Amino acid sequence: MESQAISLLYLIQELELPSIEFPYLGTRGLVGIVMLIHIFFATLFVGYAIGSPLLQLWSVRTGNSRFERLAHAIARFNVLTFSVGATWAVMFLVVLVGFYPRVTTALFTHFFWFFPVFAMVSMVLTLWLFYIHYYSAKNRALPKNIAAGMAAGFFIWVWMVILTGMDTFMVTGGGAGEALPSGAEVSSIGAALDSIISPMWLTQIIHRTFGNLSWPAYAVAAWAAFRYSRAKSVEDKAFYDWAGSLGVIWGTVFLLLQPLGGFATVYVMSRLDYGARDLTVSGASGPYERLVGNGGETLTSNLLYINLLMVVVLFVLSNVAMYVGAGRHPERAGRRPIQFFGLVAALAGLYSISPIADWPFLYMRYIMILIMVLATLGALFAYVRGRRQFSYGSPGGSYRTVLLSLGVLAAVVTLSMGWMKSNSRAPYTIYGQPEYQVESETPVTPDELQPGNAFETPEP
Repeated sequence: MESQAISLLYLIQELELPSIEFPYLGTRGLVGIVMLIHIFFATLFVGYAIGSPLLQLWSVRTGNSRFERLAHAIARFNVLTFSVGATWAVMFLVVLVGFYPRVTTALFTHFFWFFPVFAMVSMVLTLWLFYIHYYSAKNRALPKNIAAGMAAGFFIWVWMVILTGMDTFMVTGGGAGEALPSGAEVSSIGAALDSIISPMWLTQIIHRTFGNLSWPAYAVAAWAAFRYSRAKSVEDKAFYDWAGSLGVIWGTVFLLLQPLGGFATVYVMSRLDYGARDLTVSGASGPYERLVGNGGETLTSNLLYINLLMVVVLFVLSNVAMYVGAGRHPERAGRRPIQFFGLVAALAGLYSISPIADWPFLYMRYIMILIMVLATLGALFAYVRGRRQFSYGSPGGSYRTVLLSLGVLAAVVTLSMGWMKSNSRAPYTIYGQPEYQVESETPVTPDELQPGNAFETPEP
């Protein structure tokens, strides 16, 4: 397998093609769009692969058939849309090889044992087990089917963890002062693992895991709001109303943990001590500086604050959804705690993104965000406690509009976060490596990539 990979590597190296520049969008823009389309479907697949067997298990434990119906719906979505996400993943690899043959070669050889070997084993196991979960027997509530689904969820999570390691390596370049791998041969498992393991990798795993469970849940809420308008029977209307409520709870639970994981990632990036030798490309700055707008002159250089604004709106809309949704309670007084906590969360969130967020002292912004999270937790607790007495089947138009808005905004936030993280390493594709830049590359030649030259950096 290794010899075949090396043969393919040198075949790519020997392609005498000119540097490719895509019109209008540019090389970077096209690659970004293709990748974001893939991420849209991939994050949904991860969330539903984990969520479907858990909902099925809960249905067995509680005897509530609505959980089983929802589990089947999201599993069916995965089965029907997997090929779409996979197609865009292949398209991403095509444009990556075409526009960035040098960095593709370097990453492929260095991380060969993790991607494609370990990652593809995880993906094959995911598909095999998930199809057992979905198709194996008419009764998906059988223990072996639930177990197969949970195993599939685990292996797709392993896939995510591996790709996250490669991703964070590209953002950090392996960390300042660390010797980067060299050589065109396939690196050892230990060398690749050393490049994957980092503090940012750990914080990103936490952040992405909960993010991949939060936004798909809001998508369920939006889907339920849309399907309610087309439902005919009383039973279907009650189910979609119930599914929308569950989607809000599911999404909010994991949303509460997102700011903590996100700020942990940003903090780790701020502690990376990059020296002048790492900034040999004109316009370059450390990933953290670019993330917060220092050293960048474009809109994407300030995406941290734009995303913070959208996250606050997401928290506010979640509280609004819970407040309006609690109107199903026979006693309207049950909405009072949700109203109180929702107002506190909204005020704290708005303060955290205001121009005076650093007054009266520097950390006031973070204190306000923490208050927003805790207040939303209080509203969620009150909503879940009162939900036992809800009657489903007649949600108002304003409530369904909020659910649709939640689904759309959660998708935008997810994609924007991915764009922001990738933008933080610009103008590099692998941070701190002048030979790997976001502008399209001239393909490597056999003389340029002899053993010992793959990751070498020119002397400053």
